[in-house]
Amino acid sequence: MAHQVVECVPNFSEGRDLAKIRQITDAIEAVAGVRLLDVDPGADTNRTVVTFVGSPEAVVEAAFQAVSTAARVLDMASHAGAHPRMGATDVCPFVPVEGVTLADCAALARTLGERVGRELELPVYLYEHAASRPERRNLAVVRKGEYEGLEEKLKDPQWAPDFGPARFDARAGALITGAREFLVAYNVTLNSRDKNHATDIAFELREKGRVARRGQKDAYYSSGEILFYREGCFPCGNCGSDFASFEEVEAHCRAEHGFDLRHLLKLNDIDAGKGVVGRKVHRAGLFRHCKAIGWYVDQYKRAQLSINLTDYKVTSPVDVLEATRRMAVERGLVVTGSEIVGLVPFQALYKAGQHYLRVQGKSPFVPVGDVLENAVFSMGLADVSPFDVEKKVIGLPRAYPKGLMAMTGSAFVDEVSRDTPAPGGGSIAALAGALGAALASMVANLTQTGAPELREAAEKAQKAKDALVLAVDEDTDAFTAYMEARRLPAGTPAEKAAREQAMQDGLKLAVDVPLGTARTCLEAMEAAELAMRHGNPASITDTMVGFTIAFAGVRGGLWNVLINLKDIKDAAYNEAMKATCASLLAQAQDLLARATAYGDARLEAMLVR
Repeated sequence: MAHQVVECVPNFSEGRDLAKIRQITDAIEAVAGVRLLDVDPGADTNRTVVTFVGSPEAVVEAAFQAVSTAARVLDMASHAGAHPRMGATDVCPFVPVEGVTLADCAALARTLGERVGRELELPVYLYEHAASRPERRNLAVVRKGEYEGLEEKLKDPQWAPDFGPARFDARAGALITGAREFLVAYNVTLNSRDKNHATDIAFELREKGRVARRGQKDAYYSSGEILFYREGCFPCGNCGSDFASFEEVEAHCRAEHGFDLRHLLKLNDIDAGKGVVGRKVHRAGLFRHCKAIGWYVDQYKRAQLSINLTDYKVTSPVDVLEATRRMAVERGLVVTGSEIVGLVPFQALYKAGQHYLRVQGKSPFVPVGDVLENAVFSMGLADVSPFDVEKKVIGLPRAYPKGLMAMTGSAFVDEVSRDTPAPGGGSIAALAGALGAALASMVANLTQTGAPELREAAEKAQKAKDALVLAVDEDTDAFTAYMEARRLPAGTPAEKAAREQAMQDGLKLAVDVPLGTARTCLEAMEAAELAMRHGNPASITDTMVGFTIAFAGVRGGLWNVLINLKDIKDAAYNEAMKATCASLLAQAQDLLARATAYGDARLEAMLVR
């Protein structure tokens, strides 16, 4: 199963009493599988923003425990603060980080909402991507009237809660929960102290754009004259065209510039339906899901663009950084670096690193750490403050920090040689495949021809290598799960049945892991063959070692599958597994014979010359 990580960012209506806040965060941390990342209390707003991550199931459980604790220890009847709020847990969004979708997170919000409504008997509203109806998507609309207006709001059938009773709880108020994309808070730093330098570029980037002008006297857009809509003259803010009606300019903006003019005006608080004559013309910004302003940071003695990316999959940090760099040069400025405020999803930084490697003419299919390092260097993320990947990036690939692969090579070999049943052949099969994949990647990346086959080999090899490195420890874990099941009590018939089921489940897990190892080792063999056929002839023996040792991984994985089948009582399962193993073995043997014959022939030809 793919690694799944969800972020949850509940906001609690308490920012001054640290003991109460601690009770809430303790409830979160008590849930296994959850990692508390940040607690940000604000005295003026009397509000605390908490960030934690984990598996979907663990995050929902932690969110419920937090909502339950907040309902118990906080009292909305005595709450006052600068920030809008409607409940003790005011808002609780779920955010996809890795291996989950917005739809998945919306389902988590509904699961939480149903449980809160049922068990805590609190009114619950859904918003954003979990909203039950379009008019409830906007958080500000759902929260309108706030806590003080909630009692009357609950009397309106149009505002019946999505879950829970339509009954006012004076102490806890109501919960708003939903799903949204990850918000990346991203600042770009200039070699200037002038806030206006940053603002001028920020307005070009942001989705809502800026007031349109014409007749600029220099590279700064703000040097031009402001445009207004007039009777019979409706200018386009993004080019020099004028039209006789609003409908004409609206159609032009959609066809020529790709944006909805009414939506743009709405972002700038102009309702086109009420007429626009006399109103300022607006110019659309470059990027959707992008908010940006300019400011001066005294701590750094420099101006920055402060950017919020509300959907980094649509507009990435690289998009806005490179656009800023281009516009900075036009204005005689230099981008000195950038910074991530808070956290950044792994995929956002990983794709950035791959982008810059491609630009540099290098392979993007190298170890994950190398890709992330390239992103940090290329984006200047350590320009104004240190950037610690382990602390700043969430959703990093799963690893066993204290596992077998964290040992030195000699310590690992010693561990295998001890008189314990694990690590055993399954872990060694995975290690063999990982080394074969690593050799395939090395040859593919060394050969700088740009051939698509080599790019395919490098990508396939890196994915196989990473999966097999993980499988080294997963295999040991799978065997441990079976051994723990054997130690379960078996004094009563019920205990015997539970123990037997746990052992059978453990055995199937002990089959799944080496079967996955065998499949992935076959992929490593395929990558090594591609690298052999299209890579540098001088490295042919490296690829031959690669597919040969990866074949050992296939064979070893399959042997470990078969040895565990003897104790599994599910006959249909066993037959299906035997057929699968036979098919995988035949494919691997065919590939080994074909690749070995080709490699030996080429090697012989080289020796003859």
